[in-house]
Amino acid sequence: MVESILMEYGHKGLISRISDPFWFQSFGAVIGMDWNSSGVTTTVLKALQDSINPISKDIGLYVAGGKGKHSLKTPDQLLQIGEQAGLDGATLSRASKLVAKVDNTAIQDGYQLYIHSFLLSYDGDWSVIQQGMKPEDGKARRYHWHSESISSFVDEPHCGVIGENHGEILNLTAKEASETRDGITAISTENPEKMVKEIQRMALHGVKGIYPGDVDLKRLGSILWLAQEMENQNFEELLLLKGLGPRTLQSLTLVSEVIHGTQSRFKDPARFAFAHGSKGGNPFPVPTKVYDETIEMLEKSIEAAKLDRTEKAKAIKALTTYSQRAEKDFIPKPNQSVEKLIEKERKDSWKYGGRTIKGFEQPPKDQQLGLFD
Repeated sequence: MVESILMEYGHKGLISRISDPFWFQSFGAVIGMDWNSSGVTTTVLKALQDSINPISKDIGLYVAGGKGKHSLKTPDQLLQIGEQAGLDGATLSRASKLVAKVDNTAIQDGYQLYIHSFLLSYDGDWSVIQQGMKPEDGKARRYHWHSESISSFVDEPHCGVIGENHGEILNLTAKEASETRDGITAISTENPEKMVKEIQRMALHGVKGIYPGDVDLKRLGSILWLAQEMENQNFEELLLLKGLGPRTLQSLTLVSEVIHGTQSRFKDPARFAFAHGSKGGNPFPVPTKVYDETIEMLEKSIEAAKLDRTEKAKAIKALTTYSQRAEKDFIPKPNQSVEKLIEKERKDSWKYGGRTIKGFEQPPKDQQLGLFD
C-alpha cells in the first residue's frame, strides 16, 4: 500500500495522509488492527518501520524513533539520516525534540508520552506521530504533526489530536494562550523541564466492538453491493480483477479507498475494519485467505507498474471511483444493518481462514460432520 501511494501521489502524498489522524486510523483498520484500540498506533508504526527502513534508500523514506526507549534515539537517528540524505540533520533533530517537548510540557492533559515516531522523506518533508497514555484509566491520546502545516511549534501546530474528551486542559499551544506564552517567556529564569527519561509501560485498555453509530452504512453498503455485483458488470478497467471473488473485491475496494480516497472519506474509520477484520475478532476474525489475496493483487499491480504496465494499478484505483458512484444512489435495505453485516461475516469467517489471537475459526458443528463423513 505504501508503494502504491508513493507511485501515485509521491512522498508528499504519503506523508500528508499519515499526518491525518482519521486516515491513519483507517489504514490501521484496513490492515487488520482493532480499529479503536491504542494498539493501532504501536502496530502500524512498527510495521511501517520494519517495511520501509530496509529499503529506505530505494524509496526515499525513513522511519525514526519508536516506542519507549527507542523514542529517545530519534534526534541522533535524524542526524545520521541527514548526513546520508544530504539534509539538515541538526534542524530535523531539533524539530524532533521540540515536538516531544510541546506535547509533554506545553500541553498538560494527563497523558504520558511513550511513542515518538518520525517519518521523513529524503526531500525533507516529515510527519511525527506521538501517543500518550493516561495512568489512571489506561486510555490513549495520539498527536499528529506535519512539517508542511507548521508555521510555529507553539501556536496551533498540530494536524490533529485524537482521543476522548476529558474536559479542559492546560494547552499553551492554543491561540488564546499567546499572552500567557509571552508572560512565561518574560519571567522564566530556569531551564526547561527535562524530558522524561523512562516511559512507564502501560497495559493496553480493553477493545470495544463496533457500534452502528461508528459506521456510515450508506458508504459501507455501496461497497458490499459493488463487490457482489461486480461480476455482472462490464467495466473494462476492472476485467483484470475478475476471478478474485466478491469477498476479496470487498476488501480490495476498502484498501483502494485508503490509497486513493480524499481526506473527507475517513471520518468513520470503523468502516475499514470490514476489509480484514482484526486480530481481536472485532468486528470479525481476520480472513487470512482474503488478506493474502489482497496483498498478492497489490504486489502484482506494483510490479506491473514498475514495468510500465499500469492496467492493474488503474483497476484498483477504479474501485474507489465506482464505489463512490454507487454510494450516491445506494439505499440500505430495511433488514440491512451493521449488526447483521457483522453477524454474517462471523458466521462465514471459517470459510476464509478466519483467525484471531486465539487461533483459527472452526466450521459450525453440523458442517464439521459433513466435512468428515
